[in-house]
Formats: sequence, structure tokens, C-alpha cells
Amino acid sequence: MIIDKIENSKLYVNLGAKIAKSFAYINETDLSRIAVGKYEIDNGNIFAIVQKYDTRDQSECKLEGHWKHMDIQYIISGVELIGVATLINQIPVYRNEEEDYALFEGDSTLLRVETGMFAIFFPDDLHMPGVKLNQISPVKKVVVKVRI
Repeated sequence: MIIDKIENSKLYVNLGAKIAKSFAYINETDLSRIAVGKYEIDNGNIFAIVQKYDTRDQSECKLEGHWKHMDIQYIISGVELIGVATLINQIPVYRNEEEDYALFEGDSTLLRVETGMFAIFFPDDLHMPGVKLNQISPVKKVVVKVRI
């Protein structure tokens, strides 16, 4: 897992061509005007999902994980807490092979992510986005899914 500010994204482009292409998309697209939806970036290897939602109480959220994709979650506007945990000793309560996600129940550490910040979640990183900070608030984010 990596959490950083978007102005530091150049530090991570050497992690691979797909990551470099993902950050190029984030940095070169006017995300403030982009509509909610799914956007193809690289023939199924990389795609973006633009989301708008209100944060929720942690009790309403679940840890999730993926095995075919890594996530680069970039906060376009707003602030949220993201719960994080490792996959070690975790048992999924729900698994959807077709959609590439599993849900988990368990303890997590909450990290603050706000406008201009991103988080990279690898397959061993469980994450619980959308948790409210002090009160329910709107978030706009792009989740870039990178096939591994």
C-alpha cells in the first residue's frame, strides 16, 4: 500500500508501465469536469471508474480486496477515511470472481485521504473506502483499476 500526494506521483512511475500510464491519465485528465462512469484507458488492462458518493459510518462499510487488479484511488474532491488491513489470516464473507472483489470483516486502521491524495492498493492490501471523518460529506474520486 502507498498513500501520497498526487504531486509525488512521479516517484512511482518506475514501478511499471501500467502504473505510469495510470498516473498519466490522472494527471492529464480534467477530473474536475469528468462525469461519473467507467473509462477505458488500455484495452482492459487499465480502466478508470469515476465515483461520487457520501461518506458513511464505519459500521456500514466493509473491507474489500481484489486479486486480478490493483487499485489507484485518487480523491478529486472531498475527504474520507480509508480502513486498511493486510490479507493475512482474513477470511472473505463474500467473494465475486466475475467482478474481482471479496468482502471481509475484521479490524482495520483508518487513514485520512483528501483532495489531491492517492492510495495504491495491491492484492494483499484490504481497503475500506468511504468512511466518514467527523460527519457525512461528499467525495468525488477516480479508481484506476490496473490488471496484474
